[in-house]
Amino acid sequence: MNLFEKYLSIWVGFSILMGIILGNFLPSLFITIASFELHNVNFVIAVLIWAMIFPMLLNVDFSCIRNVKNNLNGIYLTVFINWFVKPFTMAGVGYLFFKIIFADYITSNEADEFLAGVILLGIAPCTAMVFLWSRLVNGDANYTLVQVSVNDVILIILFPFLTKLLLEITDLTVPWFTLILSVTLYIVIPLLIAFIVRNYYLRNNSQKLKTLVVNSKYILLLVYC
Repeated sequence: MNLFEKYLSIWVGFSILMGIILGNFLPSLFITIASFELHNVNFVIAVLIWAMIFPMLLNVDFSCIRNVKNNLNGIYLTVFINWFVKPFTMAGVGYLFFKIIFADYITSNEADEFLAGVILLGIAPCTAMVFLWSRLVNGDANYTLVQVSVNDVILIILFPFLTKLLLEITDLTVPWFTLILSVTLYIVIPLLIAFIVRNYYLRNNSQKLKTLVVNSKYILLLVYC
């Protein structure tokens, strides 16, 4: 492992600490950032998410989906856990803690907001980080690529519907336009850009693509933290 991978926990902890410090000493900065939004979708956060996931999305090769039939058991398991277990489990756990266990300690509005955050976290399967975790545990890179590609396709289709369904257990209402705009802005657009850039580099020089991904993914990981 290189220096970044070896001390990954330290880098992540440092990034979290910096976020806490900035949040406490420069709250006006985050208030300003929060103001740049349309239909409750923040464009500054969108740009940061693009920066975070773009190097990882360059690894996604949708042509490899044709190889999914070579080992279906792993795909079935991943899809089942990601879309039929995790979202509902997270919603259930969130409801248990925020609506029951902590009901006497937080307001009803706070409970709904926290629960909505847990639900959104549970619905969205990790895409960008999967490649890094797979590498750190010496996983099968090609099979990881297949799983990520399949889940990205499913994510674009199911995310708005599952979000709308599970958020019904809160008093928060999220318009369909906001959900579709979020999926388009946070997933579809960076995925399309990465697809175009990937194909351009593959046609001209695949080594440049590899260098681009390697040089940027670790720094942009810290943006996520």
